[in-house]
Amino acid sequence: MTPIRWNKFFGSLRHAGRGLQQALSAENNFRIHVAVALVVTLFLFLLNVPRVESAILLLVMASILILELVNTVVERFADLLEPRIHPYVGILKDFMAAAVLIASLAAIGVGFLILWPHIVEWWTLVGQL
Repeated sequence: MTPIRWNKFFGSLRHAGRGLQQALSAENNFRIHVAVALVVTLFLFLLNVPRVESAILLLVMASILILELVNTVVERFADLLEPRIHPYVGILKDFMAAAVLIASLAAIGVGFLILWPHIVEWWTLVGQL
């Protein structure tokens, strides 16, 4: 069994951190998704949403962020090729954008289904004060 090489692991973490930093500084849609995820996370704490529901929402939000990063990678590779290689490059970029849109709409639906009852409960409590 090969021993763990911690310096290589921490090097990988530095690369990942640089990637996140680059995405946050250069990708407007990624920043929007991060901002929405932070607001939803705040609501999870303020509304005292149960752990299982919170975990579901956190996984959905992480999936959107991951898909947005994959979309960025595909777009950057496509930009290297476009349009001299093939006219389908633009179509591939549109497919990726559609995938992010569909996932985002599904995330909104999941968020609504999970958060709405908690918001109504909170609103009812506030109304009784």
